[in-house]
Amino acid sequence: MSRPSLRTVIVASLAASVLLATGCASGTTPSSSESPAADEGYVTPGKLTIATGETAYFPYVIDDDPASGEGFEAAVAYAVADELGFAHDDVEWVRTSFESAIAPGPKSFDFNIQQYTITDERKQAVDFSSPYYSASQAVVAIEGGAADGVTDLAGLKDLTLGAMTGSTSATTLEEAVQPTTAPQLYASNEDAVAALKANQIDAIVLDLPTAYYATGVYIENSFIVGELPAAGVPDEWGLLLAKDSPLTERVTAAVDALREDGTLAEITDEWLGSGQGVTLLQ
Repeated sequence: MSRPSLRTVIVASLAASVLLATGCASGTTPSSSESPAADEGYVTPGKLTIATGETAYFPYVIDDDPASGEGFEAAVAYAVADELGFAHDDVEWVRTSFESAIAPGPKSFDFNIQQYTITDERKQAVDFSSPYYSASQAVVAIEGGAADGVTDLAGLKDLTLGAMTGSTSATTLEEAVQPTTAPQLYASNEDAVAALKANQIDAIVLDLPTAYYATGVYIENSFIVGELPAAGVPDEWGLLLAKDSPLTERVTAAVDALREDGTLAEITDEWLGSGQGVTLLQ
């Protein structure tokens, strides 16, 4: 027998509270302010409003169509919706920029899924669910270059590697590879990519989903050398909610349930996992 969803339990509990407050003998119809839907804290009662980027890219969303449920984050979003008790047709999508969603203030969504790393600084302005993904880091290089043929960490040590300064990629590069040549750090991933294309560096370090997109779309003749072992501060992604949202606890419980029953692992493996053929460098 399947267990009741979180939303079903919450609605039932609220309904019971209303009955106790009004009394069974009362024939008065509850006002809208007393109804469970009005008290649930959703942007639109009875609907789950999810936000993603103004353009959502592979492998997070396929063909910029989150409603299809295709892509890593689209699939996670619908799994959370199901856990909360929402049918597919009760999910509504809105678009936001990365920066506007993370700024303080009211939100047009119940939660936002757009590769947000959970940090203490960001928690001052918004809430996060527990992590739905811990991003690993990968090395990307150009075919025929110095990194072509590298199969282990030792083969990376003498190469000139690049990453975005202050990023988890840069920390992992330093701690996992421990290169003998000082790595080149850049203001953005775009600058690092430009340096790779100009043959100024031998390879760059990116989070694995970005590495998939980079090699598949915008770095010609590139490939993923391999995945780096975990090191440094974990790059954990959470669902973003408004600060002190009444939904934070519920959404976190849904993410936790999906992690515990193996659903998150299945989604990760389908879209980002071992089936993609990336070697773990050791």
